[in-house]
Amino acid sequence: MSSGTLYLIPAPLGNGDIAWTIPAAVRQHIAELGHYIVEHPKTARQFLKQIGCVLPLQKISMQVLDEHTQAGEFVNLLAPLLSGKDTGLLSEAGCPAVADPGAGLIRLAHKKNIRVVPLVGPSSIMLALMGSGLNGQRFAFHGYLPVENNRRVKKIVELEKESMVRDQTQIFIETPYRNQKLLEAIISSCRDDTSLCIASSLTLENEYISTRTIREWRHALPDLHNKPAVFLLQG
Repeated sequence: MSSGTLYLIPAPLGNGDIAWTIPAAVRQHIAELGHYIVEHPKTARQFLKQIGCVLPLQKISMQVLDEHTQAGEFVNLLAPLLSGKDTGLLSEAGCPAVADPGAGLIRLAHKKNIRVVPLVGPSSIMLALMGSGLNGQRFAFHGYLPVENNRRVKKIVELEKESMVRDQTQIFIETPYRNQKLLEAIISSCRDDTSLCIASSLTLENEYISTRTIREWRHALPDLHNKPAVFLLQG
């Protein structure tokens, strides 16, 4: 028996119009799936309601893959695929396995010769880079920076130096409720002439994206508390 296909499904970045971020052909294909691996079942069901899934929600199989899932559980998650059933991998927001759970599962799927198909949809990282005006030829994504203040400041300074040496945009994110503290750490740690792009609430009605020097930001700090954001730094 041939294996099913693992579809990597980008999820909306918030509560905006799903038609704005997920192409109709992708929504139609997702709607026909009966098996999903999801980060949070409640959010996944809301998403499936929006796209108008073909099967009743109670008949759709959902397995959980989150930050607590152990590598030893991956084989069980892939069982429907190995029995020939197409399955969707859906994260809470944005692209699966990019600053989200899923990379280990996808790697195992490749080892087991399961076809992996990434679908088109929103990526806050790429949207932020596109809109930043910073170097889109050379860039690096660092995920989440350290939470402890001294380690975080040290990392910010390292990234600024790396950006200057390599002429490379440094991209990172933080949990929304810690965004304001991170922004304040960047402003207090970086050189006046370093460029910083703040891209917040992308694809949503209150979307905000602006690139300024650190000197300029000091006079006009936005309120990022509890708002999803991507930070891009170039020295």
